[in-house]
Amino acid sequence: MTELPVLDPAEQRVLGSLMEKQRTVPASYPLSLNSLRTACNQSTSRDPVVSYDESTVEETARALKARGLIRVVREGGRVRKFHQTLDEVLRLDRDEHALLTVLLLRGAQSAGELRTRTERLHAFSDRAAVEACLARLAGREEALVQELAKRPGWQDPRWIHLLGPVEIPGGPAESAAHAALDLDAPTTEGAEARDAAVLAYFEGAAQAATR
Repeated sequence: MTELPVLDPAEQRVLGSLMEKQRTVPASYPLSLNSLRTACNQSTSRDPVVSYDESTVEETARALKARGLIRVVREGGRVRKFHQTLDEVLRLDRDEHALLTVLLLRGAQSAGELRTRTERLHAFSDRAAVEACLARLAGREEALVQELAKRPGWQDPRWIHLLGPVEIPGGPAESAAHAALDLDAPTTEGAEARDAAVLAYFEGAAQAATR
């Protein structure tokens, strides 16, 4: 059984961006450092929008490479390009790849939102197909996603990935919730501790945001 990686927000953004571009612009993939930085910082299909400098992206990619989640290839022996291996590590099917990509890039989302936002990555026939794929990801021995119950202000329940903290809008409430999450605990205490920590983080932020 493969132990799930615990990813900080920058690692989520780098891997999610690589996973997205692998499907949407295959002719330009793998990505150079500059292209990867642009993908991380783009203002569309990202929540939150970030502004990483080159050193942040490079350091994050280096850390992911050390964990076996990125491979560096060289074209013509000169230009370094980055290729994600998360889908190989987690043995993701194409539909699972699409959903996890959008969850890494845009946080908590409903099944309907996920269907719309994955159109360029995978053509789900209907919402039921999205929900079936989410159920498959949630039903793994090491669950990759978690459904959150419907809350005030939400039209539908939302889904989050379980690979690290999930940001939601909320300013100070968001920061306070993030501070309460110990990223080392999931690694040392196992999968159940990781899942509980990620879920507690999100629920705390959601409750604070509705006050």
